Amino acid sequence: MNMYTRNGWLPEVFNDFFDTNSMSRTSATAPAINVLESNSQYTVELAAPGLKKEDFAVNVNADGDLTVKMMKQQSDKDETARYLRREFAYSKFEQTLILPKDVDRTKIAARVADGVLTVDLPKINKEEQKVVRTIDVS
Repeated sequence: MNMYTRNGWLPEVFNDFFDTNSMSRTSATAPAINVLESNSQYTVELAAPGLKKEDFAVNVNADGDLTVKMMKQQSDKDETARYLRREFAYSKFEQTLILPKDVDRTKIAARVADGVLTVDLPKINKEEQKVVRTIDVS
């Protein structure tokens, strides 16, 4: 079993990014995505070259799933120039991730730096607490 598909919360659409070695990067229609897991959180990294925080909308929808929307804001460019080759022109992208049950949805955070959108998904703290109490017998 592939380590990337063992997590049931990743939509099958992501399997192509993890499993397909034959897919040319230039034919990809969506940004590359990394998903990391540590003891305390999951981290989703999305390639976003040239984009700013204003170009993203990240939210938890009514079903408790994470929705990432990306739309490149138009900028004033030289009207006489044109691209001869353009491989990272994601003008619009939207993806919903079905989050694991152990994600603390109230503490999700997102940031953009160095061409990468990073979304931190903290896990619910499951500290085991010993409860000492007297049980009344009725």
